[in-house]
Amino acid sequence: MKLFVTEGNPHCLKVVAALEMTGIQCDIQYVNHEETVVPFLSHPALPALLLPSGQHLFSSNAICRYLFEVNGQESSDHCNQWLEWEATDLQHALLQALHMAVLQGKGSEVSKVLQGPLNYLDQSLSKGNTPYLTGEAVSVADVVLWAALYPVLSDSSLALGERNSLKAWFDRVAAMHSCQSAAQKVLQGKDLQGMKSYLQRQPAPQSRQCNSNPAECEEGERAVSEEEMEAAALTWGKSLNASPLATDRQHPILPQEGNRNILLTSALPYVNNVPHLGNIIGCVLSADVFSRYGRLRGWNLLFVCGTDEYGTATENKAREEGLTPQQICDKYHTIHSSIYDWFQIDFDFFGRTTTEKQTEIAQDIFWRLHKHGFLVEDTVEQLRCENCQRFLADRFVEGNCPHCSYPEARGDQCDKCGRLINAVELREPQCKVCKQTPVIRSSKHLFLDLPKLETQLSQWLEKSTSTGDWTANAKQITRSWLRDGLKPRCITRDLQWGTPVPHPDFKEKVFYVWFDAPIGYLSITANYTDEWEKWWKNPDQVELYNFMAKDNVPFHSVVFPCSLLGAQDNYTLVSHLVATEYLNYEDTKFSKSRGVGVFGDMAKDTGIPSDVWRFYLLYVRPEGQDSAFSWADMALKNNSELLNNLGNFINRGGMFVTKFFEGYVPAMELQQEDKRLLALVGWELQQYIQLMDKVKIRDALKHILNISRHGNQYIQVNEPWKKIKGGDTERQRAGTVTGVSVNIACLLSVMLLPYMPTVSQTIRDQLNAPPSCINTMLQGTGSFVCTLRAGHHIGTVSPLFQKLEVDQIEALKKRFGGQQPEDEPPKKKTTAQNAASAQPAAVPDTAAPAAEVATVNGVDPEKARQLTQAVTEQGDKVRALKAQKAEKAVITAEVAKLLDLKKQLAVAEGKSPESAPQKSKKK
Repeated sequence: MKLFVTEGNPHCLKVVAALEMTGIQCDIQYVNHEETVVPFLSHPALPALLLPSGQHLFSSNAICRYLFEVNGQESSDHCNQWLEWEATDLQHALLQALHMAVLQGKGSEVSKVLQGPLNYLDQSLSKGNTPYLTGEAVSVADVVLWAALYPVLSDSSLALGERNSLKAWFDRVAAMHSCQSAAQKVLQGKDLQGMKSYLQRQPAPQSRQCNSNPAECEEGERAVSEEEMEAAALTWGKSLNASPLATDRQHPILPQEGNRNILLTSALPYVNNVPHLGNIIGCVLSADVFSRYGRLRGWNLLFVCGTDEYGTATENKAREEGLTPQQICDKYHTIHSSIYDWFQIDFDFFGRTTTEKQTEIAQDIFWRLHKHGFLVEDTVEQLRCENCQRFLADRFVEGNCPHCSYPEARGDQCDKCGRLINAVELREPQCKVCKQTPVIRSSKHLFLDLPKLETQLSQWLEKSTSTGDWTANAKQITRSWLRDGLKPRCITRDLQWGTPVPHPDFKEKVFYVWFDAPIGYLSITANYTDEWEKWWKNPDQVELYNFMAKDNVPFHSVVFPCSLLGAQDNYTLVSHLVATEYLNYEDTKFSKSRGVGVFGDMAKDTGIPSDVWRFYLLYVRPEGQDSAFSWADMALKNNSELLNNLGNFINRGGMFVTKFFEGYVPAMELQQEDKRLLALVGWELQQYIQLMDKVKIRDALKHILNISRHGNQYIQVNEPWKKIKGGDTERQRAGTVTGVSVNIACLLSVMLLPYMPTVSQTIRDQLNAPPSCINTMLQGTGSFVCTLRAGHHIGTVSPLFQKLEVDQIEALKKRFGGQQPEDEPPKKKTTAQNAASAQPAAVPDTAAPAAEVATVNGVDPEKARQLTQAVTEQGDKVRALKAQKAEKAVITAEVAKLLDLKKQLAVAEGKSPESAPQKSKKK
């Protein structure tokens, strides 16, 4: 291997550090910035690694990852996530900062450019509670991020502020000899100025709006120009659109010539269980929001989903409940339908996979694959339970994971480390039915020849991922599958409950669920309309959006597309693959068996409206990383964002019309202040549209809340309740402020429709808003138009939201918290469990009783260290809530958690719980 680098290039610092760290034998050749090393690139790309095969790698992060993998250190998902963040978020800010510091002499402004990324990194490190980014040992992510930040963090003149966790991590990595050596080789001791020659050859970075995560942007009013104000006032005066309502649908919906045709699917939920909140936000709710938004935009959209009913999971559930598989499917299909109805999921059609159409279409695709030579036969080793007298499908067997030793790994995948598993690899396997140890036997199966389809797949993926909106995790997971090389994938199983394999040599088998299930999208559409092929065999006119959680990605980006490509029947393939991370429950996993977490059929019983559930789940939607449902946070967001911000603004405007102007919208004479507000609101609307178009659902929601904040501030400054008592000029001013406010409320009702459909309709009913306002606001580029003109008569105004009280929230938290540790009978641990429990937990179990925290000797230094960190974080949270002037009840609940943590810490330190320091109340 040969590595080509150039002095002063920060990207070269990464790869040299990785080379030094891994000790891989490789020649290093220094070249100038202009030299073309990779022959097929039109522009020079350095660093570049020439592989023994003659191929080149020319992405610095890809080179680093390759060197670590050659050294036997494979990148974890967490590690890859950091690399993705470095490339997509950190690098843009760094290049801008380096340009400022080195070429423009604006070192004092660097801290402002880097504030967001550095804060995010510092907070992640402080929460991680490990010395390195992904654990106890240094990884490729540490090397890449250290090298990227080295030029700015090692220069004290830039004054980037105190970030203790970040500094400790950076110093820890910098102290390594390999990193010191790399810095000397690449920068020659010149630090920032050593990069001048490299930076002069780079295009000046363009500053970008803080769209990716508005919550992390700096606070402060956006500057509005005179031109923007006048343009906003001009738009305000336009007429409403008279086109048909976006919500009026004529079934069956079919593709239309000249329109944007969107086929939208949500991953088919397994029929064998009740979906929990994480399932709902990851699939159907996210898809529902985008489908509602798409209709508002005037797109011709079909939204289909249904229950996935075949496979081992259904057989398992049927066995548990003493029913037939079909009875289980009928029972849980009804349960799923009821849950989604309550959550207001507006499917065009919600079907199921146990249909004749499913058999017909799946078998047709099978025969096409067979005809074109994309199926191969092979004999495989399988686990067979001699006691049950049958081969065990993946989910009929559990054992210790061969990768991480998790004791409850399934025969297809480990829920802890996420790795795919062949059932025969499991250690200490057990039949789930009879708990006997199975034996290994051979069985003949059919495989989809993925390697033979790899070239076609790669060509299609390159086009789809570059032109469509694929989430970063979807791209990364797919790339990892291709990087590792595709292998033939078994598509048959020794089961009874499934789509029958029509081949005479395999008539006792059924299709494997991950070959069969995605074909359910086609069969469900076929059960919706006989003209289903106009959607599914029309790639030139139809865009396909798939919504799912990240664990479903490879089956939708590799296995299913290969099945359709191999069938060679002009199928529509996914254009936009939207995958969420995982939603946890109060920092643990949802568990039906342990009664932990809220499941779909329970949400209704809480008394909290479905719109509030939708709002909070979408507010914490795990778009870029895992997130957690929290009762305290849900109460906080309801009481602050919905009640005090959004609801307060909308209610005030309507009440002013009723109280001061007898229910009629007053005349409005716009002043500069009003035009400035119109421009601000119009800009927030544009950001909302841009983000929603890119399926950034959580981030777009923040712009709705920003608008109501602007509105509340506008009302507060102008005080119409005072001006209405003054002379004609002041009364006119009160009328303008009131009229503008109710029109903003009308806009908010439209923007809210995808998120909170009932609240959206209620607002329009209260304002007696014209139906055409729904289309006007969001079609085209989006326009904030005066929809409620002077003289418009509004309806009856009433509060939209109710406060969530602390005792109500505490009761719900206890109800859904599951069996408490002290109530559980002691379990005998396996060797693997003992090994796992010997590893320090990343986060202390704050639900554990204080008496259980201490070790046998009464002192647990490791637990004490973890709890000290937890106390610090909880203290910060309490101080932040007080600074935000949050509800007293919410603050009280968080203070109680803090005191409990302090008691646990005292026990871990060998002290009495009563000795935990507590703040005394002032007399």
